[in-house]
Amino acid sequence: MSTWLTNAWYVAAWDAEVDQAPLARTICGVPMLFYRRLDRSVVAMRDACPHRLLPLSMGIREGDSIRCKYHGLKLGPDGKAEEMPIRTDPVNPSICATTYVTHERHRFVWVWVGEAAKADPALIPDLWPCSTPGWTFDGGYYGIDCDYRLMIDNLMDLTHETYVHAGSIGQPEILEAPIETVVKDGRVFVRRWMPGIDAPPFWRSALKKEGLVDRWQVCEFLLPSAVMIDVGVAPVGAGANIDSHDQGVRGMVVDFMTPESEGSHHYFWGMARNFDLEDTGFTARFKAQQGGVFMEDKEILEAQQQAIAANPDLRLQAYRIDEGGVRARQLITRAIKAQQEGAAAA
Repeated sequence: MSTWLTNAWYVAAWDAEVDQAPLARTICGVPMLFYRRLDRSVVAMRDACPHRLLPLSMGIREGDSIRCKYHGLKLGPDGKAEEMPIRTDPVNPSICATTYVTHERHRFVWVWVGEAAKADPALIPDLWPCSTPGWTFDGGYYGIDCDYRLMIDNLMDLTHETYVHAGSIGQPEILEAPIETVVKDGRVFVRRWMPGIDAPPFWRSALKKEGLVDRWQVCEFLLPSAVMIDVGVAPVGAGANIDSHDQGVRGMVVDFMTPESEGSHHYFWGMARNFDLEDTGFTARFKAQQGGVFMEDKEILEAQQQAIAANPDLRLQAYRIDEGGVRARQLITRAIKAQQEGAAAA
C-alpha cells in the first residue's frame, strides 16, 4: 500500500520550470514528462514511449506533439499516436500514452495523479498568500531523499529550529514557549506565541527597529501534503496576538512535499511576505538565505532516512512536540483508507 493519496493534486513544478522542452519528474511513483503547448498550457504525460518504453522526455518536440527519439513514433499532446515509425503505415488508434490533468495556480504547476474525472481545481490547497494582493511570493525546489512524511513531521515541529537553524531563525525561546495543537476542518494547526522577546537576526532586520517583540508561529497542515507556517514579529504593545497579527512584519512559509518514491520526495518551498514588496533585491537575497536554511533540513532528514533504514528493529517515537506531525499523519492515513474503501465499493 502506498503512503500517499492518489486522487489528489500535487505540485509538479514551479511555473518557470516548465517550458517547451520536456521536463522529466517522477510523481507518486509514476514517471511523467511535462511541457508547454504553443498556447503555454501544460501537458503531463507518462514518460514512456508506448512502443519500446524509452523515456519520452528524451524525445523531439514538433509543434504541440512529441516524437520518440528511438524509432520516431509521434504522439499528440493527448497522448494519442499521430504518426507511426514507418510513416506510410496507417496510425493505430489504440496506441496511446497516459496523460494527466494539470492546472496552474499560486505559481505552481499542479498534476492530478488519480482518476482524471475527479480532478476538480477547487480541490487545490488554498495557498492564499501566494496569490493575494499586498503579498509577494517566491521560492525554490530541492529533491530530498527521504519519505515525504518526515518533512511534514519536521515542519509541524519547529522546536528543531533552536539547534538546526541556530544561526538564522532559531532561538532558545522557541523551546520555552508552550504549544497548542488543534485539528479542525480536516487541517492540523500547531500554534506558538512568544511575547516580549528579542527578535532573531532575520526578523530584527525585517522589522527595521530595535526593541522587544511578540513573535508567533502557526503551522498548518493541509491534505495531501502541504504545510503553511504563519510567522512574524510585532513590537511589544502593538496589539498583535496569536489570532490577529498584521501589526508588524508577517510571512507565510509555503511548503509542498510531492512524493517521488517511498523514500524520496520533491520539496517545493517558498515564502510569501507582506513587507518590502517592491524590493526585488531583498526577494533574491532572502530566497538564497531561505534556501540555505532548508538545505540544513535536507541534511538532517536524509540522514534520518538512512538511520531508519539502518535500524529496522527501532521505531520513531513521538513526544509532546511531535503531536502536530502525528495528527497530520493520521489525516493522511484516514484519507488513504477512505479513498481505498470508496474504490472498493465502486
